[in-house]
Amino acid sequence: MFRSILIGLVAGQRAMTPLAVLAAAARRGALPADAPAFLAHPAVTAVGIALAAGEIAGDKQKTAPDRIVPSGLAARSLTAGFAGAVLAGRDRRAQGAVFAAAAAVASSYVGWSTRMRAQRRFGQTASGAVEDAMVFGGGWAIAHARR
Repeated sequence: MFRSILIGLVAGQRAMTPLAVLAAAARRGALPADAPAFLAHPAVTAVGIALAAGEIAGDKQKTAPDRIVPSGLAARSLTAGFAGAVLAGRDRRAQGAVFAAAAAVASSYVGWSTRMRAQRRFGQTASGAVEDAMVFGGGWAIAHARR
């Protein structure tokens, strides 16, 4: 369940990163044996990475909406719930989804507040690049960690 909560924290910052790191982990055989098989398909990995890259690029735009707008929170909750369910395993999927979605919402607010302060000091691009590295690195480590 711990991995589900952690991936929820990641989803609170970047909605698409959990999908990309799960697909990459599935291709490497690093997910639980009962993870959905479609995650290991090369097309799923490519789409996941493309969506995550698009989100990362879009985040640096001045017109990017705040992560705490309702549509952003909904997307983060959905991807967190899916990723949390996958990482929790078959017998605890519902719990993993709920915990991950809750962590994503909480993390969205904390991350947004932190990012706003960092932007004032370091600018949008620099603060976003540091956040991206932390989020992607953390997501990768969570998805590839042994149970």
